Amino acid sequence: MPYAIIGGTGFSRIVENQFKPELVRTPYGQAKIYLGQLDGAEFVFLPRHGVDHTIPPHKINYRANIRALKSLGVERIMATFAVGSLHRGIPPKAVVALDQFIDFTNGRESTFFDGGKSGLAHTEVNFPYCPGLQTAVVVAAKARGLEIMPKGTYVCTNGPRFETPAEVRMYAQLGGDVVGMTGVPEAPLARELEMHYGAVAYSINWGAGLEEKINVVADLEGIKQTVFESFVVALQTATTDDCECESALMMSHPPTQEEFNA
Repeated sequence: MPYAIIGGTGFSRIVENQFKPELVRTPYGQAKIYLGQLDGAEFVFLPRHGVDHTIPPHKINYRANIRALKSLGVERIMATFAVGSLHRGIPPKAVVALDQFIDFTNGRESTFFDGGKSGLAHTEVNFPYCPGLQTAVVVAAKARGLEIMPKGTYVCTNGPRFETPAEVRMYAQLGGDVVGMTGVPEAPLARELEMHYGAVAYSINWGAGLEEKINVVADLEGIKQTVFESFVVALQTATTDDCECESALMMSHPPTQEEFNA
């Protein structure tokens, strides 16, 4: 069984010399992934923005990406996000293991179950991120000297613009901890395909209005490397027997066999 890591800004450089590129065809389009071996196990790396960061958040083909990983036999995914901090409790360079999200996106293809041949299903997301993977990555990072906050709520906006100060205040009042542009529909799509999906966010700036100007911090390579190494360990060691990832789908009308096997 291969394991998957979905990387955002700056993560492609970690694997560019170790993994080989491959195009995977899906009913939703092609997904470019990278295959390689780490610690004797097969890993798939998927740079959601492309290796040169040319795909904006609202143009990412989330359905093709997740379906491609499923077709490769992936059952466990760890994803990383560069985010802005919504309050003083999470400063830039802080790292958070996500446990909830709030979705403010629009216009994105957000489900595999579009009705008709695609079927209809409702998905429970009481625990949007796999608790077993989240616990394992916090433990793995701590063993490497990196403290990851064990809980945090991710607010997803459409992008590619940053948020206004008024929006940042609103998101914080609603219970958000960090804000990004790519976390949804990635997480719920993985849940629809009954995959174990965990996610870690690292802050690269204060949200708009918390400082006079948005300044993106540098010198994050060490944090990214440690997060990546922790992902490799967590994916292989996590206990997922008690999570709901594989039992959250409430099928009202199943897809046709042709659609399911496409």
